[in-house]
Amino acid sequence: MTAVYKVTGMTCDGCVRSITRAIQRAVPGAVVAVELAAGRVKIETARQDGPSRQADDAAVRKAIVDAGYGLAT
Repeated sequence: MTAVYKVTGMTCDGCVRSITRAIQRAVPGAVVAVELAAGRVKIETARQDGPSRQADDAAVRKAIVDAGYGLAT
């Protein structure tokens, strides 16, 4: 699965590390790429479809919010 999230509240490299760690804890094995200036977080996981993908998406969203950042729609 590849997903891109628009994340609000990221301002520095510390935010990048915080987001990356939070997502990797929530979805072990996820590859996280953060574009700080654009406010985008790209995540790649091995799961492609079905309930596992939906669970990963929910876990990523929760991890971002729990880390103190917002999700733009």
